[in-house]
Amino acid sequence: MLEKLFGNAVIEKILFYLLANEKSYASELQAALGIPLYSIQMALGRLEKGGILVRQAQGKTQLYQFNPRYPFRVTLQSFLKQAYDSLPEEMRIKLYEAPVRRRPRRKDKPL
Repeated sequence: MLEKLFGNAVIEKILFYLLANEKSYASELQAALGIPLYSIQMALGRLEKGGILVRQAQGKTQLYQFNPRYPFRVTLQSFLKQAYDSLPEEMRIKLYEAPVRRRPRRKDKPL
């Protein structure tokens, strides 16, 4: 939908995912969106270089979120929200709002 505006579909999907989930890391995005990790890492690098996203280290994990100091953050998020709301509900739930485990499994807990 917005891939022509953002340059590619990967950036569009990353921004929609971050809009729905606030924070994420590259391998979580790869698992949720089904996009190769290298493509996600390249897109995250472009968005960070442009000042749209910021990266925060949490242990060995690099979490990405919208940059609170980005001057057009509110406008960009409201634009993305309008586009996100126009997506079919099945797509929103499947790709962007699926529950993701955020904590590690307890040691020795049976699967």
